[in-house]
Amino acid sequence: MKTVSLPCGERVPAFGMGAWNIGDERAARAEEIATLRLGLDLGARLIDTAEMYGDGRSEELIAEAIAGRRDEVFLVSKVYPHNASAKGAAAACERSLKRLKTDRIDLYLLHWRGGVPLAETLLAFMRLKEAGKIRHYGVSNLDLKDMQELWRAPGGDAVQTNQLLYNLARRGIEWDLLPWLRARHVPVMAYSPLEQAHLAGNRKLAEFARRHGMTPAQAALAWLLAREDVIVIPKTGNRERLKENLGALEHTLTAAQLAELDLSFPPPKGASSLAML
Repeated sequence: MKTVSLPCGERVPAFGMGAWNIGDERAARAEEIATLRLGLDLGARLIDTAEMYGDGRSEELIAEAIAGRRDEVFLVSKVYPHNASAKGAAAACERSLKRLKTDRIDLYLLHWRGGVPLAETLLAFMRLKEAGKIRHYGVSNLDLKDMQELWRAPGGDAVQTNQLLYNLARRGIEWDLLPWLRARHVPVMAYSPLEQAHLAGNRKLAEFARRHGMTPAQAALAWLLAREDVIVIPKTGNRERLKENLGALEHTLTAAQLAELDLSFPPPKGASSLAML
């Protein structure tokens, strides 16, 4: 499994498993659990979730999937912005720990910016880290201005990732935010790397994939995996789709292939507001 280095020096899988909407339907539960377990077997040991996902149902399903295998998993969860105060984050983290049936979260993220000052959230995260409730902390959906403010606050330069909407169809961060993060060695965790499966049906990408012996999903994921500081977290609750997605690791795109994709999915030509889902 390819890995990405966090600022702290720890290396984590470049391919992880997202869990948005996982656990929402009882009929899908057995297959979703089997999919997560297969992912662990195949080396995708990073699992991303959030207290928001299914009001905790995602965390509860993950707890069942990783039972007896907790030490194999790099577990990521996120706190609601309205829970990200000094007291609120501590209580929210305890609830997540209970649902996940674990004593620590490996990487705890602010889900997006809300009304709580960033400095207060950082203080809460540092206290949780000191208490051993979380091992690392980071953010999600913060734009360049937010990151600059965060970096100036105590503990801001210890963030381990910014989880962002990033894929072939959503390249806006490449203009200013991604270079800023790279200069500080903060990797991006790319959520919705397949644009909620829309890229799998894209005609231009399908033609590219056909000519190069891969599926459209594999091409979209391989494009992100070509970067040394990007972690992808596609979500699927289906074992066959998971195996297809993991097949992207077998396709190292050449410079010519990357240039070809740039023509069909051009990089940004100016600044834009941060895209979010």
